[in-house]
Amino acid sequence: RNKSAKGVKNIKLTIPHQSIKFDETNKKIYVPCLKLRLDGTHLPTFEKINQIEIGKEYAYVSMSVPEAPQIKVETCIGVDRNTTGHVAVVANVQTGQVTKLGKKCLHIHKKYSRMRRKLQMKGKHNALKKVKNKEQRIVRDTNHKISRKIVDMARQQHAVITMENLSGIRNNKKHTRSFNYSLNSWSFYQLQQFIEYKAKLQGVQVAYVDPAYTSQRCSRCGTLGNRKGKEFSCSSCGHIDHADVNAAFNIALAQDMNQSAIERDMAEGSTDAPHMACLLYTSD
Repeated sequence: RNKSAKGVKNIKLTIPHQSIKFDETNKKIYVPCLKLRLDGTHLPTFEKINQIEIGKEYAYVSMSVPEAPQIKVETCIGVDRNTTGHVAVVANVQTGQVTKLGKKCLHIHKKYSRMRRKLQMKGKHNALKKVKNKEQRIVRDTNHKISRKIVDMARQQHAVITMENLSGIRNNKKHTRSFNYSLNSWSFYQLQQFIEYKAKLQGVQVAYVDPAYTSQRCSRCGTLGNRKGKEFSCSSCGHIDHADVNAAFNIALAQDMNQSAIERDMAEGSTDAPHMACLLYTSD
């Protein structure tokens, strides 16, 4: 009778680690109680297998993976996350290289928003749910690709990844009503989580900075400039740049890199974050 309760039609068979054996010589996973053998040659190096979930077609293996050694930091890259335009703009302060990622996400949100509105008006709730799930899968896949690109760049350039601490941004009332959908459909926290765990596996360090004035301060002289849409101009030094690029450089150049990923998550009650953040890099 509880309409808020979710119905479960089927569940996966979960096998605990006590019932799992692994043959290191032949790289085979063996479950004696089911007389099941699985090929483990494609698995990464792991410490132990925690559990296995058996579905109709796939076996989902959960394992503990050893942490990679931290890379030596030589520079810093700033990642500016956005609701409009490109999802992430990455700037390297040492080389001046700028990379823009995820331009199609805003188009995807608008496309599926129109589709959901039409289906809702027609009362087609099953189709509405399918469309919503499809949008979430597309965005999740895009965030995986973006986060992989950012972490790979950081590892190749021996850089620490610096992002803004955007916790509580949705509670900010200083935006227009038409901006609500873009803000609430923005999966910036999912992208942040993907970057964090991928960075941890690659030995890349992650740091967070105060987001105040990162999009309004000039990355050349440090004074407050003028931002209009995606255009930024500084009346002090005459610097003109794309607003997101300017913000990415400000994030990378931020002096106050005193909050690591683990410090932020400890305050929020979460523990799945990298164990270190870079406190070594400072800009001239």
